[in-house]
Amino acid sequence: MDRGLPDDETIRAAVALACRAPSMHNTQPWRWRLGDSSVHLYADPQRCLPATDPDGADLVLSCGAALHHLRVALAALGMRAVVRRLPNASDPDHLASVELSRQEPEAEEIALAAAIQRRRTDRRRYSSWAVPRAVLAQLVDRAVEEGVVAREVLGTRARFELSLAVARAAAVQEADPAYRSELRRWSGGHVEPEGVPAANAPFGQHRYGDVGMREFPSGELLCPENGTWEEDGATLLVLGTTSDDRLSRLKAGEAMSAVLLEATAAGLVACPLSQPLEVAEARQRVRDEVLDGSVFPQIALRVGWASFDADPLPPTPRRALDEVLAKW
Repeated sequence: MDRGLPDDETIRAAVALACRAPSMHNTQPWRWRLGDSSVHLYADPQRCLPATDPDGADLVLSCGAALHHLRVALAALGMRAVVRRLPNASDPDHLASVELSRQEPEAEEIALAAAIQRRRTDRRRYSSWAVPRAVLAQLVDRAVEEGVVAREVLGTRARFELSLAVARAAAVQEADPAYRSELRRWSGGHVEPEGVPAANAPFGQHRYGDVGMREFPSGELLCPENGTWEEDGATLLVLGTTSDDRLSRLKAGEAMSAVLLEATAAGLVACPLSQPLEVAEARQRVRDEVLDGSVFPQIALRVGWASFDADPLPPTPRRALDEVLAKW
């Protein structure tokens, strides 16, 4: 880096934090290139999941989350990120260019950056405590700041429709041998630098509140089932966009990151729920019956307080930085 900007090692540290972003089955489907005063984000189509994510929507969403993580990390390091999304029409995998300049970091930016290392995808039962309305309003505002709608799933009917969408998507996928093979390939490991580790995936089927969770075939995470389903106090949010193109999905990923980091900074735990949006008919049900046809659903989020007896989750692994970052 030149022009008085931090050296390459500092930028590498920011990219490493960006790579802590959540991604579908922890595929980490991104590549980065480092310029003289810029960082460039590319999708890695070789890490797409054809059975789970046939149109690559979740791949782009995951890359959007990494882009927002990068923005947060850079801000905490005293750099302003000027982002151009989809800057190269001839290369659809070039998702963003980030030009850098100096700025003073703010306390809020530092707090969000600190949340990157603490954030986990927590697939266990949550506490019965409700998310405070003031905190929920902050989460919604974070999504709005990224140009994305965050809709809380309220009322018996809406939550029932979301639960039906989850169940329908699960039934369709579990009947597909390619999906089952893909899930086994990307979960249940112990030493791999990618995929959902066995230690982070619940064993067996689980239903918390009125929404079922994805079943992993080789999970080892214990989820005590003491109590009744009503004791899970998670809030359900659906992030949606007015369009359903590549740019919308990228921005939805940025909004997902913003909501998850804000939730982590507030002491909450969260889990993205992509399964009801991975099957076309289930996604249409969410759009029509949960969102009243107003926006296109891009991701659902389950947010709440960790159970008082929940052990800390280990961080999921990441690929070596040199595998995903190159310099021009």
